[in-house]
Amino acid sequence: MTIIRRASAIGAAVTATACAAIALAPAAAAAEPAAQRATAAPKAAAVAKYNGACGGGYSVVNSAQIGTKGTVFLTYNSATGKNCVVTVRTTPGKAVHMTASLGFASSTTTVTDTGYYTTYAGPVYLDARGLCVTWRGEISGEVAGKNGTNCGSLAANRH
Repeated sequence: MTIIRRASAIGAAVTATACAAIALAPAAAAAEPAAQRATAAPKAAAVAKYNGACGGGYSVVNSAQIGTKGTVFLTYNSATGKNCVVTVRTTPGKAVHMTASLGFASSTTTVTDTGYYTTYAGPVYLDARGLCVTWRGEISGEVAGKNGTNCGSLAANRH
């Protein structure tokens, strides 16, 4: 019983102190110069940039951020009608499990590159003129991507 009472008394004191600190916080922030408040704001997380791994003629047409670990990029080359996927880490480092995959949205055809990489997985390519694609990237168990997107003109001819 004594332990419970002490814990309650300590908890009440901590709660009262925290409430007082919260009540004073707006006044303290108002008294703080605006320049200091601006520098105290948290910095935005770094975002992975497309690295050109798919080659010449490919432009980024879609992307999905994989938490803070990186980004998966879907690219397209209008001259060849091919899509390409590459998964890029925000901060390269020790090799981790990574995947880049690309497939047709309406069938079981999927092209995948998976392994332990320091910087990026892929590129993987698929001729998807006139079709929707499903694409994914994975870094250390965290996954991002999209299903049935970037549908080309259905009138486009596939070779």
